[in-house]
Amino acid sequence: EIRQQGADSLALRASKKAKNEELLLVQMGGIRLRHEMDKIPLWRGDSVLIKQLIDDFATYLYLPRLRDRDVLIAAIREGLSKLTWQTETFAYAERYDEKTGRYLGLSAGRSVQLLTDTQSLLVKPDIAALQFDSDRQKNELQSGAIPAFPEGTEQPQTVPATAPDQSSAAREPTKKVYRRFHGSVRLNPLRVGRDAGQIADEVIQHLAGIVGADVEVTLEVQANIPDGASDKMVRDVTENCKVLKFQTFGFEES
Repeated sequence: EIRQQGADSLALRASKKAKNEELLLVQMGGIRLRHEMDKIPLWRGDSVLIKQLIDDFATYLYLPRLRDRDVLIAAIREGLSKLTWQTETFAYAERYDEKTGRYLGLSAGRSVQLLTDTQSLLVKPDIAALQFDSDRQKNELQSGAIPAFPEGTEQPQTVPATAPDQSSAAREPTKKVYRRFHGSVRLNPLRVGRDAGQIADEVIQHLAGIVGADVEVTLEVQANIPDGASDKMVRDVTENCKVLKFQTFGFEES
């Protein structure tokens, strides 16, 4: 039971309260969706049918209550468009071919024409990355293959390349190669979600989108509490830090 206050109608007050307490979601991001999929988990092996995912959110009470299926579809689209899909969200496939063991129409990191039929799936990012790498290696081998010539046919002679002028090469300036980036920024504690989201869009996704880049993001929280923290606050914050897998955390006595 939740007490309602205000002059609006009961239905309006109840809906506002439900949205404010996240008992009813009218929008959801791709990262939040991936979190829910991993927590239960909702994956069926290495992937899950989108239609199955829609049914799951409409059936199980322990999952977030969504306004309608459009909220889930929007979350899927947002997650697929992220350049950081490999670490934060998922990939999309039009269907799975059991004979070849491959996902057909596999895509991620861009806007996708999403289908909600009985075959389209969301795919775990590590599985999708393996297939992307396999396809890339096959394409490289095919593009670099030596053409075959019929027996008895004279093969064309290759012309040796002319050695570059060492003196002119020495005069060319050496191009700088930037191999590391670091940065720190102070966030407004009342607007952490907004500021962190902007930093993720404007900075982190550019770095994470570089092939082979190893990007690490650490959030550090410090709080001075002049009147001291209550026992309940200590318990709540400590438990939340454990659930969120903080590497280090704790309260200190002055």
